[in-house]
Amino acid sequence: MFEQIEDTKEEQEEKKRTDYTGLKIVGLIAPVYLIFVYFHKPDMGLAVSIVLGMTILAVKIRWDLRRHAWFWVSILLVLALHLYLLMRLPQRIVAALGTLHAIGLLPIGVADLLITLGVIWVGEKLFSNGSPSEDGSA
Repeated sequence: MFEQIEDTKEEQEEKKRTDYTGLKIVGLIAPVYLIFVYFHKPDMGLAVSIVLGMTILAVKIRWDLRRHAWFWVSILLVLALHLYLLMRLPQRIVAALGTLHAIGLLPIGVADLLITLGVIWVGEKLFSNGSPSEDGSA
């Protein structure tokens, strides 16, 4: 009887583990931002950090599709499109983004996340076998 109670407590602790995804994303992106700050381009670093953060978050959200090659190709295409747009964007627009506070950049980040998830959704509709993806499917 007591063993059963202890097992359920252990199961509950496993279910309540803290998800450190946000901290991991910041840890991955902080060095990228610091490189841009070192080269005196903090505005560009902020834009790149937002793009990378939202892309990593989209990968985390759709991690169940990680075994599909089209998933990674679509992520690379989204990043390549972002790179092209960031390089072609006039510097005054990038500088204007740098003057916004975190709350002001939130809609831009959410829009970027939704676009990335939309590209993944389109890829899933085009390349999946008609059955919803599961973590064990390959």
